[in-house]
Amino acid sequence: MEYEEAKQKIVDGLTKKLKTKSKFYFNDLAKILEMKPREAKKLINKMVVDGVLEYWSSGSTSMYGMPGTGKQAAAEHED
Repeated sequence: MEYEEAKQKIVDGLTKKLKTKSKFYFNDLAKILEMKPREAKKLINKMVVDGVLEYWSSGSTSMYGMPGTGKQAAAEHED
């Protein structure tokens, strides 16, 4: 799968799910890409570097989301 195709799948998939949640586990993203986690890792990491996705960690849980979405993003931009 090419990077651009993968990026579009992720953006479309996450946009559809934004009404219910804004952060996703790595395995959720691999499922959207229909790839095994090891294969998806490179593409997902590149999306984080390119700013398509953002990495979020609570210290014990690692998740991914689209920049500017979710409660955390709203709290970070309050004055």
